[in-house]
Amino acid sequence: MHITTDQQNFMREALKEANKAHEIDEVPIGAVVTLNNEIIGRGFNSVIKQNDPTCHAEIVAIRAAGQYLNNYRLPHAHLYVTLEPCVMCLGAIFHARIEHVFFGASEQKFNSCDEKNNLVNNRLINHQTLFSGGVLSEECGEMLTNFFQKKRST
Repeated sequence: MHITTDQQNFMREALKEANKAHEIDEVPIGAVVTLNNEIIGRGFNSVIKQNDPTCHAEIVAIRAAGQYLNNYRLPHAHLYVTLEPCVMCLGAIFHARIEHVFFGASEQKFNSCDEKNNLVNNRLINHQTLFSGGVLSEECGEMLTNFFQKKRST
């Protein structure tokens, strides 16, 4: 996949959101939703602070985008997230009709966006989303690695 400057810039915005999570001692994952090359939603992990297991960066950004558009459907929108989405977030992505998801670091344990897992290319799902990984993967992965190394050492 050829990564464009716009894609890198939007992922940098997602990294800024991840820094906000890090500042409140949450797992540093951030996300932005774009439409027509404009950011319409932002989010970062806040599950602990909000006491809400659904407050993943992707969900928060999708909620914000839905509020911005006054619509729960986000056709033609793109989601940029610093870590490969989990299964819960995939459900929200499909339901919102996100057109394309770009993620930074791969989630090594489950790899939910790997086409071999039959989650992202399952024809039983009535909406198909494109998934592209590796956008600023080193920066995204480093942020997570550093966070967990620090957690383990304390």
